[in-house]
Amino acid sequence: MSIPGGTGPAVPVNPHGADSVAEERAATTGLGELLSDVSRDLSQLIRQEVELAKAEVTDSAKKAGKGAGFLTGAAVAGYFALLFVSIFVWWGLGVLFGFPGGLIWSALIVAVIYGIVAAVLAARGRRDLKEIKGVPQTAETVKEIPPTLKPGGHA
Repeated sequence: MSIPGGTGPAVPVNPHGADSVAEERAATTGLGELLSDVSRDLSQLIRQEVELAKAEVTDSAKKAGKGAGFLTGAAVAGYFALLFVSIFVWWGLGVLFGFPGGLIWSALIVAVIYGIVAAVLAARGRRDLKEIKGVPQTAETVKEIPPTLKPGGHA
């Protein structure tokens, strides 16, 4: 008996459940055919997983590109804001110290402040980069793959 309207080959319906169908198929089908079916199904599963991964990576890359564009625009706008604030501080300090010599000292003060900020940010960035450990979880997962499944591996 087959399922009406089904598109595949007729699948026997067993009232005793799926385990009985599997046992009956195992008893009537050769080992070579069963291994061929397993190999085909495994290949299909791997291809489907690769296609899913490609789709996910493509979607993520599009979103990352869009986000990077917005961040770049924000960085440019922030740079100009910082530039004009710096000019304001430089000019304001120059007025406090008196013209024209005050502008020289105020420029030096602004430059020293930016030098301190740059040194702090560089030290923090260097410390954070030293903490990078690569891909430890992936390395551990790969170690757990049985040698027979690795290319060129033997039992």
